[in-house]
Amino acid sequence: MTQPQTILKTILITGCSSGIGYATALELKNRGHKVVASARKEEDVARLQQEGFIAVQLDLADSKSIQKAVKKALELTDNQIDVLFNNSGFGQPGAVEDLSRETLRFQFETNVFGTQELTNLLIPVMRKQGHGRIIYNSSILGLVAMTYRGAYNASKYALEGLADTLRLELHGSNISVSLIEPGPIMSNFRQNSFDLYNKNIATDSFHKDTYKAMEERLQKEGAAVAFTLPAKAVADKVVHAVESKCPKIRYYVTFPTYLFAFLKRILPASWLDNLLRRV
Repeated sequence: MTQPQTILKTILITGCSSGIGYATALELKNRGHKVVASARKEEDVARLQQEGFIAVQLDLADSKSIQKAVKKALELTDNQIDVLFNNSGFGQPGAVEDLSRETLRFQFETNVFGTQELTNLLIPVMRKQGHGRIIYNSSILGLVAMTYRGAYNASKYALEGLADTLRLELHGSNISVSLIEPGPIMSNFRQNSFDLYNKNIATDSFHKDTYKAMEERLQKEGAAVAFTLPAKAVADKVVHAVESKCPKIRYYVTFPTYLFAFLKRILPASWLDNLLRRV
């Protein structure tokens, strides 16, 4: 029997300069889809354009940049965006008691506020065309909290809440909402986190001894923990969410995500806390 032909789509992806965003953009482009790859820095936009992508500059911490990027993307795609992959995000390390209001706000500006502002601008486009798919790149840390990642944990928990609510509210619109929930993935995530740690966390903290070990992990070359997968592992899940007739609500990526999602369902909260403190 012949396989059904994949319907090619126009897909806007945030955070395509490297890592998950770039791997996903490349995979979808190679499969024939029209990919609008966005990046925060102009030099990354230029590089993506040289590689044959439709590319736009987009800084999720800036509302004007978001509005400009949406306008440009629609101009370049004849006013059609079939899929939005909200990939862009970063992680601010540090104990919760060491996070200033400004540091928390900065974490949420990109991971939550900017991401949802972009999504809300594209929902009317999807409603008008009669279909659409919205994919959020969440995290294992949107399912369980881990120490010294409080700002990132909170941003991903918030994103999960928004995505779950939006899915309910979009019922009957022919617009689906999916969450990708990766565990450890090879990317520049740790290096970017280390830079933010140096910028925003005081060295005289009560947690300074613990921070020494955290600094070593953030600077370690290659995989810092077991079960780390390449970015393509996430890209493969996004491909399913884009191409499947019935996209899943949640896509787990890496063994730790499967494990902790299962443990959260079966363990008493105090037992799970004890386990998470050891991770």
